[in-house]
Amino acid sequence: MNNLYCRSVQFAYKTVAQFLPWRQPLLLEGENSLHQLPSLLTQHSIQQVLIVSDEGISKLGLMDGLLDGLTRQRIQYAVFDKTVPNPTIDNIEDALKLFHTSGCQGIIAFGGGSPMDCAKGVAARVARPEKTLPQMKGQLKVRKSIPPLFAIPTTAGTGSETTIVSVVSNSETHEKYAINDPVLTPHFAIMDPLLTVNLPKHITSTTGMDALTHAVEAYIGRSNTPQTKQWSREATKLIFENLYEAYENGKNIKARANMQRASFLAGRAFTRAYVGYIHAIAHTLGGFYNVPHGLANAVIMPHVLEYYGDAVHKPLAELADIAGITGPSDSEEVKCKKFIEAVRQMNKQMDIPETISGIQTTDIPLMVDRAYKEANPLYPVPRILNKKDLNTLYILIKG
Repeated sequence: MNNLYCRSVQFAYKTVAQFLPWRQPLLLEGENSLHQLPSLLTQHSIQQVLIVSDEGISKLGLMDGLLDGLTRQRIQYAVFDKTVPNPTIDNIEDALKLFHTSGCQGIIAFGGGSPMDCAKGVAARVARPEKTLPQMKGQLKVRKSIPPLFAIPTTAGTGSETTIVSVVSNSETHEKYAINDPVLTPHFAIMDPLLTVNLPKHITSTTGMDALTHAVEAYIGRSNTPQTKQWSREATKLIFENLYEAYENGKNIKARANMQRASFLAGRAFTRAYVGYIHAIAHTLGGFYNVPHGLANAVIMPHVLEYYGDAVHKPLAELADIAGITGPSDSEEVKCKKFIEAVRQMNKQMDIPETISGIQTTDIPLMVDRAYKEANPLYPVPRILNKKDLNTLYILIKG
């Protein structure tokens, strides 16, 4: 696949993107904003709702306040809390059955990236009952209105509450792919920092680094716009100022709220400007070994950024300035190196490993093939890599 062909496809997508019906979720923000959701459902005449979550959230009792509020408003609900990490086709189909058998009119996604992906997968199937999930893989294959979708993030990382993406795993082929369509953007996002205060430290760290990956890949790619660059800059600044504090002191509500905002902004940025090879490689590690997406991104990011070389000196130097880690006399190259080193240091401070030793050498050729096909020709990366480059990166990431 030659560079000219890849750049032509990317230019075409960037041009078309200007005319797509982008929707921004209506935001409810701040402490206890979750309490406003039941009356919001009533305002939209929703009397029966499907809540998509996972067993961890059920056990922690994070939904209890919401369920009480729904009962008080006489709103019926069905809870699907069997979402697995990296939700599979079967997982989404099980939730879809519950949606139909309970006569639901709307969907609440309650949790991290996996419940959001599952809920969006259900929404896509409700909108297009005649299509299977694999038939909606890729770009703009849903194109019909979904039921009202309310997203309640309990992590600050994926940005799924504002993105057009549902990531689906095929447990038989170990393939992990995205369904991308603006109609999958949630109609409402409820960002209540109180839901994130008891997150385990390793989830705070890896989801926070996921948000940073979104901001960075959107910023260094070639499909960014003045608006997406602004979102990426603001998200990067917030993450450098708040992630370690949220990790060390989980009860700091301000740091938690700032991380939620960073995640939301980074989600908006990459929704419009796309991601790159960090994500393409991370998706294969999720598909093959169930490596959590944020952890994969965190480990892969410094390796890929370094490999890009001078193609990223200028944008990473700009982000380094914003993160406040540069000196007045530093060259672009030095600033860029400082940024990559700061990412490495942040990983180290939060006990994120430098490599993923569980990668099997025998799996690398197939993972290279899948990452290459995911990224090329669509992702507007700063430098187009070939399969040999990707093979080198997998070996570096394996350590």
